Amino acid sequence: MSNPPLTIHLAAPRGFCAGVDRAIKIVEMALEKWGAPVYVRHEIVHNRFVVDGLRAKGAVFVEELSDCPDNRPVIFSAHGVAKSVPAEAQRRDMVFVDATCPLVSKVHIEAERHSENGLQIIMIGHAGHPETIGTMGQLPEGEVLLVETEGDVATIEVRDPEQLAFVTQTTLSVDDTIGIVAALNARFPKIVGPHKEDICYATTNRQEAVKEVAPKVDAILVVGAPNSSNSRRLVEVGAKNGCAYSQLVQRADDIDWRALEGIRHLGITAGASAPEVLVNEVIDAFRDRFEVTVEIVETAVERVNFKVPRVLRDVELKA
Repeated sequence: MSNPPLTIHLAAPRGFCAGVDRAIKIVEMALEKWGAPVYVRHEIVHNRFVVDGLRAKGAVFVEELSDCPDNRPVIFSAHGVAKSVPAEAQRRDMVFVDATCPLVSKVHIEAERHSENGLQIIMIGHAGHPETIGTMGQLPEGEVLLVETEGDVATIEVRDPEQLAFVTQTTLSVDDTIGIVAALNARFPKIVGPHKEDICYATTNRQEAVKEVAPKVDAILVVGAPNSSNSRRLVEVGAKNGCAYSQLVQRADDIDWRALEGIRHLGITAGASAPEVLVNEVIDAFRDRFEVTVEIVETAVERVNFKVPRVLRDVELKA
């Protein structure tokens, strides 16, 4: 008996963005330059497969700087860190490399600039996410207030409603953020926003591709980690744009086959920290059960590339 037909609508862009690519390269180059072990504060990116691969090469992942010895290099993750972290590393005379995504660093600089101009900052983001903690930690306590929903905007207490600016976490849903920004502008008409949207190009592009795919398919699979904000937003975007069923999977082993019975059209994408090898693994799992045709749905072409920090530019990775 032949396998049933299945058309996979493969979203493009998907998977690794320039910031993730740079962060992984930084860990690999640090291992090349200084040898193992190299310590990494927090997961370098939110993907277990990537983290396990770097761990096998000699990276040691820790949650706090206090878990690191003084005499080994430490790398700060792509999500960014509070100012107190590099300050403590300097105090301990540690060798450290900051792998913060340049687009996250841009938000940090924005927040500092607004603060220097006497403005209190409102951050749109998710409580407890490393990027939110890092951005709020650029300024003294109370200078950055967090809102997660439009409801939060109604109840937030500010120092001076006429002296405010807002920034956003880079991995949010574009559509959800629009509503929160509108609520901020309605309550605080003089609030200052970013010159250019803080949500990163890669987050926006991956969401736009899912919007294009969603109405064409019976289900969408997002390859990504449950602690990856941008991956979880892709699941939500699929559900809000005409797809009856969206599922987040880390690996092919996680696929809920029962929920996908009878499908004829499937969308597949990947969060910005998920490598293409995992996307191919998922497609291969469907090839085992279906007669698969793959159609690429491309909504943008990405040519962004970020340089690694100067301290590592003398290192050439072995192919």
